[in-house]
Amino acid sequence: MTTKIINELFFNRNLILILSVFAGFLFGDFAFFTKDYVFSLLILIMIFSSSGIPTRSIFPLKSVLKPMFRGILLNYVVFGLVMISLAYFLISDKNIFYGFVVIAATPPGVIILPFTVKSKGDLKYSTLGLLAGFLASIVLTPLIIDLFTENASISSIELVFLMVKMVIIPLLLSRLLFIPKIAKISNKIKGRATDYSFAIIIFTAVGMNRSIFYSNVNMLISASLVLIISMFVLGAIFYFIREKQSNKPEIVTSETLLLTIKSSGFAVVTSLELFGKAATIPAALLSIFVLLFVLAFSVFKSIKS
Repeated sequence: MTTKIINELFFNRNLILILSVFAGFLFGDFAFFTKDYVFSLLILIMIFSSSGIPTRSIFPLKSVLKPMFRGILLNYVVFGLVMISLAYFLISDKNIFYGFVVIAATPPGVIILPFTVKSKGDLKYSTLGLLAGFLASIVLTPLIIDLFTENASISSIELVFLMVKMVIIPLLLSRLLFIPKIAKISNKIKGRATDYSFAIIIFTAVGMNRSIFYSNVNMLISASLVLIISMFVLGAIFYFIREKQSNKPEIVTSETLLLTIKSSGFAVVTSLELFGKAATIPAALLSIFVLLFVLAFSVFKSIKS
């Protein structure tokens, strides 16, 4: 019984992430010691996460173009336009608005893959959509940020270099994890290393902004409303419309996850690097709502089936 409780506390991904949010509120002063490490931790996450996308998954190329295009369309265009439009009308603080722009420009979250399985989606479809989102981020992330933060004095070259460091290099390094001897070691540690690295990033984002969370309730409500509509309302509308159009429910499930799930760790680090701590508030909230969404969607799918 004791062992089971310990495993639940230290090895349950969802619980670890929830505890990281509470730890940020309770012990936020320590976030200023961890913030210097969040970029390195994200690189580690990106390397391990990218290793879940085998190179052979993109072949034959002709058969994968549609799901890859759909993944880009849903995650960047549809979700991005909805979120930026809502943030433009509901968010008055410039830096927090920039934080939402970063979320819109962020690639899909790797958490899509395990929850595709849990929600009885199409794993290959989700994998291809996720890979397309990662690759498209090299161009689309700088483009979107540059387009909607025109007064932020961020150079396009700086954005391109940031994407090289955060996407291209980890994606290339992740290929090393397919070498059998390295894979044997990495497979044992990558799950825990990813979970705890992500938890530290979320702890840092919440901890650095806890005073703002406490003092500005109206901002918190407005920011939460943007996320709720962009994820839950948009996701529900899309799911029920597509369900009536398609006779492949597993594809609809994958598309719904690709539409609504962004990489909150990526958004935290990018916001912090480009715009400072206040811009990480939307990404810190995103980490909470992503977890709530995937749990709610999994429960909905299990009841429905």
